[in-house]
Amino acid sequence: MKKAVSVSLGSSKRDKKVEIDLLGERVSLERRGVDGDVAKATALFTELDGKVDVLSVGGIDLWVNLGARRYRISAAHKLVQGVKQTPIVDGGGLKNTLEKQAAPALVAAIGPELASGRVLLTAAIDRFGMTMSFVNQGYDIVYGDLMFALGLPVPLRSFNAFKIVTGLLAAPATKLPISVLYPTGDKQDEIIPKFGKWYQWATVIAGDCHYIKRHMPDDLEGKVIVTNTTTPDDMTLFQQRGVTHVLTTTPVLDGRSFGTNMMEAALTAVADKKRPLTHDELTEMLTQLDLTPTLHALNN
Repeated sequence: MKKAVSVSLGSSKRDKKVEIDLLGERVSLERRGVDGDVAKATALFTELDGKVDVLSVGGIDLWVNLGARRYRISAAHKLVQGVKQTPIVDGGGLKNTLEKQAAPALVAAIGPELASGRVLLTAAIDRFGMTMSFVNQGYDIVYGDLMFALGLPVPLRSFNAFKIVTGLLAAPATKLPISVLYPTGDKQDEIIPKFGKWYQWATVIAGDCHYIKRHMPDDLEGKVIVTNTTTPDDMTLFQQRGVTHVLTTTPVLDGRSFGTNMMEAALTAVADKKRPLTHDELTEMLTQLDLTPTLHALNN
């Protein structure tokens, strides 16, 4: 059996272990949260090196991809500096393959009324494939990168503005501490309503589940959410607020959708190439598996 382990900076309350079959291979998928403890995460990565088939980084990315450009996140690379043998992934490969299907999948699953609309992307640079799916679909978009990643009340209203601003800020932002870039540990469970105007403006709210929850208002009546890494508790929170549908970009396994980092780790383990997979290799495997986003109806 192949083994893939995600070491996440997030809450240990979200830990999960399942076994799945992929292309005739049995794979054990395990998430281990460290509640924001950077030292513990670093030690765990080093401890697991050479003992599992693939390691994945949860709660932060190793790289930020902006089209053809890639930026190294310094704090994330320090976490895995002790890993010398086991391949390491962060889900970036799936974010730029599987998540490119997000907007078309929404239309196919719900209907032509979602062929256009308004989407709030909480952090577009974090999910560039998903972002491009809505750009290509012709949605009116608010890029929330400055709001959700840096706390600045500045929505970006065009793709050109998004590219210019993120192009200028990406390099210095990747040098910031993990605590600034992403909610970790117990902070992932905190909901501090903010930017309510843009939640209400949007037809669709898309992006990382923690970012979406972090500032969501009590009223999300009629909204559609596109995300992943959802737990049953997350779905209950969305349902209580009136969300009609949630589209998860990764499949649901044993009651929850795992993050792109864990799914990419599973695929990498099955491929058994002892290295991260290329874009073409991931695309081929996704085609073989017929993996597509999953729609969950909550209030409709």
